[in-house]
Amino acid sequence: YIAGNPAELAVPRLDSPRVRVPAGSVGLSGDRTGIYPREGPGGWRLIGRTPLRMFDAERESAALLRAGDRVRFVPIDEAAFHRLGGR
Repeated sequence: YIAGNPAELAVPRLDSPRVRVPAGSVGLSGDRTGIYPREGPGGWRLIGRTPLRMFDAERESAALLRAGDRVRFVPIDEAAFHRLGGR
């Protein structure tokens, strides 16, 4: 989770969660941003997807992000999404 969203981005969770949210989906809930590390159910408001794998047990450091990291989201086109590993 990423804390500290501006107040204008604060949104409630969905009344009824989705059964399937694709891995890499970026969602908002309250003052938090979350990135779904794998496919699964979820009730956050989705705003996009990242092609980067948040968790990979094969990496030396399995988690891509650590506490205290600064994250910046930037728009990319579909070609860049696939080039960076998105499916």
